[in-house]
Amino acid sequence: MSDQLTAPLELYEGFEIHVVPAPTRTNSARYTYTGYVCHPGADPHLTGHVVPFHADGDDSFRSPEEAIEEAVHVARSIVDGTHPDLSVLSIVTHGY
Repeated sequence: MSDQLTAPLELYEGFEIHVVPAPTRTNSARYTYTGYVCHPGADPHLTGHVVPFHADGDDSFRSPEEAIEEAVHVARSIVDGTHPDLSVLSIVTHGY
């Protein structure tokens, strides 16, 4: 997860979605993303208060907007419980 704090991109089902698009390391004309899901007001610097996520492997996008669109889709799947690897269950059960 990036150390850069961002304003929530959107609220979804009671969670904040934060996304930071960035040029890829190999091609500055392509973009990737990092992000996290948390409860409103959670401190992202505290362990266990967020569910971080990022683009998979070589995934890249033509614009920052496309990267953000995909990141929001991924974040929603995390909140909905349909993501194959990530879940908000840990932050829900701990009350963060």
